[in-house]
Amino acid sequence: MSHPAADSPRASDEEPRRTDTTVIAPGVVQIDTLLGGWQRMTAGYLLEGPAPLLVETGSQSSVPVLLAALEGLGIGASDLAGVAVTHIHLDHAGGVGDVARAFPGATVYVHEKGARHLADPGRLVASAARVYGDLLDALYGRLEPTAPERIHVLLDGDRVQVGPGRELVAIDSPGHAKHHLGLHDSATGILFAGDAVGVRLPDLGVLRPATPPPDFDLFQALRSLGRFAERRPDAIALAHYGLLGDPLTLLAEAEETLRSWAWTAEQAWREGRDIADALMASYPVDTDTIAPENLQKLDVLNGFHSNAAGFERWLEKRDASASGSAPGGPRSA
Repeated sequence: MSHPAADSPRASDEEPRRTDTTVIAPGVVQIDTLLGGWQRMTAGYLLEGPAPLLVETGSQSSVPVLLAALEGLGIGASDLAGVAVTHIHLDHAGGVGDVARAFPGATVYVHEKGARHLADPGRLVASAARVYGDLLDALYGRLEPTAPERIHVLLDGDRVQVGPGRELVAIDSPGHAKHHLGLHDSATGILFAGDAVGVRLPDLGVLRPATPPPDFDLFQALRSLGRFAERRPDAIALAHYGLLGDPLTLLAEAEETLRSWAWTAEQAWREGRDIADALMASYPVDTDTIAPENLQKLDVLNGFHSNAAGFERWLEKRDASASGSAPGGPRSA
């Protein structure tokens, strides 16, 4: 996530906007969770079956829209069996506590490094508040705690049963965040990739890496893309946004783009130049053909400055590790 604009639209708390629900594969429904009131920016996915499961809740501010969508799909309070999040960033998991309360029988599935933050979100929310200030509540909302007994940790290779012949396989996929999971649907072959592959908003059509601080790690991110490719998925579903075919080509593009951005960032870092400026100069956005609202969506969700901060933090940690000094010390030559 990057710093949101002050005039970002958002869905009303009193009367949720109607959202689109789209069947993207047999038993898979895509739900537009309308982050900030914007369409086609954040998606959740309902896997239908005897034990229906929701992948991603979106932000807390999206909960009214999400609950209305689930109700429209016939999911009552006792029907949802599980909620799985790819990671605990607030645009993916901010609604978990509210959704768990609305569906008291649902198990919450999360990476082992994110579980404690869902149970006790104080540190996570405080950190986000320092970054966003008053705009945290205006756009994302916060994160209500989930009872620890409701939380089930997913380790690499763990499986969640959705129905006969259908299970989600967890793939430990750090890089974007240390608490990141991919989730591979055995029935359709769809891989729910969270942010590990990057961000590709339909209204822009450009794939960008997602490299925010504090956890971004280039080598882990590249390794995770390789692990996804090894599974030979039939399609990839991005949280930002939607279902994409030709997954091996997409993963190759994601790797090439990430390597290119990392090279640009490191060159700027070594030369003492601003990384965000270097990225903007090397990967310009076509402002002549893209509507201002869509440019704003991209900047809010995946701006150059957020990505640059992640690269800078990673380079600091890498160099400090190599030199044996603390992060933030002098750069190596």
